[in-house]
Amino acid sequence: MRELTGIEDVVAASDDDDLIVWAAQGMKPGVRAWAYGDAVAVAGPQIARGDRLAIRGGAAHAIPLVRHALAEVGPSFRPFGDADVVREVTQKIEKIHFSANFSWMVTRKPPEPYALGPPAREPSAREPYERAGWLDGDDEPGVADLLTTAHPDSYAVPGLAGVHRWAGIRGSGGELLAVAADAWSAPGVGLIAGVATAVRARRRGLGERVCRFVTEALLAEHGRAALMVDDWNDTAIGVYERLGFARRRVASSRVVTD
Repeated sequence: MRELTGIEDVVAASDDDDLIVWAAQGMKPGVRAWAYGDAVAVAGPQIARGDRLAIRGGAAHAIPLVRHALAEVGPSFRPFGDADVVREVTQKIEKIHFSANFSWMVTRKPPEPYALGPPAREPSAREPYERAGWLDGDDEPGVADLLTTAHPDSYAVPGLAGVHRWAGIRGSGGELLAVAADAWSAPGVGLIAGVATAVRARRRGLGERVCRFVTEALLAEHGRAALMVDDWNDTAIGVYERLGFARRRVASSRVVTD
């Protein structure tokens, strides 16, 4: 097992794998990483509301590497990565149980222009919405209220550590209609989370607009934009694919300590 001490080492060992680079969080204090054969593991504390152990590589090397990493950092770290590798890990390592399938989506290119006109028209009587833009701290109660009704299971919420800022779209009366967060972003990979549209404002493309705005901002700042989405959410996946995100099937697991 070889411990990786710098982000350059992680990038090289993982072939610049966006999931691994994101989990490394620029190798900030507390993050640890290792390589073994074709496998890489990164232990990132308190990323997206939990201690995460991102893994990649073939099962032959990933399984012993996960054992080693968990012995180093402890059972609070939850292995996640490509779905087939996580399945192998849960089958071969006692006390690691499968949790869930989901998708990791990433893009390196700005979204294509809207098919039906320019992406940022001025508000009008026909389209009474403001342009998407960054919100300030005074808007966080409104974001929280919208999430409570529109996305109560959101990992990203205002005030949570790692949730850097929120973008939103308002209606003509100033009310928030759609939001998305820049949350747990890392050097090299920005992350979108907390995407939600008010129930009464759905099917108007507002979620796509706010995600387009955040995607363009994160690409300019980090070079890549990524997000996580439930596999059952075909509507959201379709929106993200229209914005240029490529889908990767991943899974998570957990250590059961009795």
